[in-house]
Amino acid sequence: MIEFYSAATPNGYKVAIALEEMALPYRLHHLDLSANEQKRPEFLAINPNGRIPAIVDTDNHDFAVFESGAILLYLAEKTGKFLPADPNARSVVIQWLMFQMGGVGPMMGQANVFYRYFPEKIPAAIERYHKEGRRLLEVLNTRLAQVEYLGGNEYSIADMATWPWVRIHDWSGISVEGLDHLQRWLEAVGNRPACQRALQVPPSASQSDDERAKAVSKMVTR
Repeated sequence: MIEFYSAATPNGYKVAIALEEMALPYRLHHLDLSANEQKRPEFLAINPNGRIPAIVDTDNHDFAVFESGAILLYLAEKTGKFLPADPNARSVVIQWLMFQMGGVGPMMGQANVFYRYFPEKIPAAIERYHKEGRRLLEVLNTRLAQVEYLGGNEYSIADMATWPWVRIHDWSGISVEGLDHLQRWLEAVGNRPACQRALQVPPSASQSDDERAKAVSKMVTR
C-alpha cells in the first residue's frame, strides 16, 4: 500500500497519474494547503520541506519519499514500468523529467503567481515568465516533432511529470498557438484513462460539489 499525501496541484497530479498508470494500491491523504496542513509536525516527519506530494510505502518498511520527481523515479523502479532498462534510453527519460523539474514547473509556477495571484500586477514580471514559459513549451514542441513522447516513442514518467503543468497553460496565461506537436501530445496523454482518473485525486476546486463527492467516494484505495 502507498500512503499518498497530496492536494489538487500539478505536482500532486503527477504522482496520482503514476499510481493510476502503474495500478498500485494507494490511500489518499488530502492535505488542505490553505490551512497549512502540510506544515504540521506529522507531515514534516515525512517531508521536512513541508510540501506536497509525498508518499510512504508500507510494503517497504514505511519508506518515505518526497519531491515529485523522486517519487516518480521510485515508483517506476519499484514496478519496473515507464522507465526504460536500457541505460541510454533511461537517461533520455530522466533528462526530460529533470527538464520539467528544473524548468517547466518552476517557470509556469512563477507565471501563475504573477499572472493570477500576486496582489499587484507587475508587467515586467508577468512578461518575463510568460516569455520563458512559452520558450520552454517551444522546446517541448520541437522535441515532440521528432518523437511521440518526451522520452522517445514510449510513454514514460517524463510525460506524467510534464503533462499536468502544460495542460494548465491557459491558467498561466501562456499560449500554445502554433505548437501543433505539443497540442497533439497534450490530447494523446489527456485521453489516457489513468490521467483522467488521476485528475480526481483529489478533485480540483473548480469541480462541482456533486463531482467532488463522486470522486471522493472512489479514491479511498485504488
